[in-house]
Amino acid sequence: MDFNFTPEEEAFRDEVRAFLDENLPENGTRDMEAVAEFQRRIREKRWVGFSWPKEIGGGGGSIMEQVILKEEMARRKAPALGACFMGLAWVAPALIEYGTEEQKQRFIPDILDGKYQWCTGYSEPGSGSDLASLQCRAVREGDEYIVNGQKIWTSIAMWSKWMILLVRTQTDVEAKHDGISCLLVEMESPGLTVRPIKNMAGGDMFAEVFFDDVRVPVENRLGEENQGWKVTVSALAHERSSISEVYGLTRSLERIKVLAKSCHRNGRPASEDPGFRSRFARADARIEAMRLNGMRFLTKQLRGEPLGSETSINKLHRAQLEIELGELALEIEGGLGVLVQGDSAVPDDGLWQRHALSWPEVVIGGGTPNIQKNIIAERVLGLPKD
Repeated sequence: MDFNFTPEEEAFRDEVRAFLDENLPENGTRDMEAVAEFQRRIREKRWVGFSWPKEIGGGGGSIMEQVILKEEMARRKAPALGACFMGLAWVAPALIEYGTEEQKQRFIPDILDGKYQWCTGYSEPGSGSDLASLQCRAVREGDEYIVNGQKIWTSIAMWSKWMILLVRTQTDVEAKHDGISCLLVEMESPGLTVRPIKNMAGGDMFAEVFFDDVRVPVENRLGEENQGWKVTVSALAHERSSISEVYGLTRSLERIKVLAKSCHRNGRPASEDPGFRSRFARADARIEAMRLNGMRFLTKQLRGEPLGSETSINKLHRAQLEIELGELALEIEGGLGVLVQGDSAVPDDGLWQRHALSWPEVVIGGGTPNIQKNIIAERVLGLPKD
């Protein structure tokens, strides 16, 4: 694959850089009014959903142009491209591939405009690592499904308006991946209850969601009945293939390197310690491996090939690196690593302490490391099923 950019693509890069020079909020993401105005302007340029078809509100741009756009935004630490993360990352791509025209017109414009948030109803108390064994049940009655059951570890459920939900619509199946359907459920539906789950840092990104005779119109089913597993595989592939995660990890590592210059170990800056320097090098190499894997995925997309289970490789890398980088930062801080935010002696205002207490939100989302390892072993390497 030739990754040299065409003159037209380089001209687009120049356009993105000029836009960021003029419009990037001075205080990063801390000034919410400035961020909102920035989001409005990138939406006007149709850079949100930039590679999606124009007829549904996207920008109609090429995949390579979208890569350029994300690269330049990440390098400048710009606010996210759009305010509806889950909607943009995998709900809308699933709608584009499997949704009816009515569903596309109903949901995609709101996702692009960031009018509200989406959450994902996948994991259950007894089916986290084995998602296909889910038991949340939907029985069809006329033009509605009646949903009963429970979901857990549902990210941002407390402030989401809609959920993309996996339910079992058929029980007498030979393979557990069959008989599953995907529904789009309004969170204010009668019988739906959300209970926050506090993490160790006091945040409540996750929640339990209970369904007690929740009625969902059949028109809100995404894809064919009993074929929801295909929708899910497609949606998660989009989430796990994000190249922009590489730049986030790079920024974290660079911040840790700066931290190492200000913290001392054995009478000298931690940045001069051979052990820490070796770990910096290994992290750099693994982040570069993620970038190159992302290029493999990009090559498949440019060839018109669907993304598959190989995207779990980057998801696994990211999960492991999130934990290891946090542990590395706390080791560099030494005794100061046990202090919390608010103490004047705490480096980075307790950033890495909070990170250490809240990393499950990143590591669990989209499937735990053990799930990714099973997927890679079975579907990429062809090893026997666990």
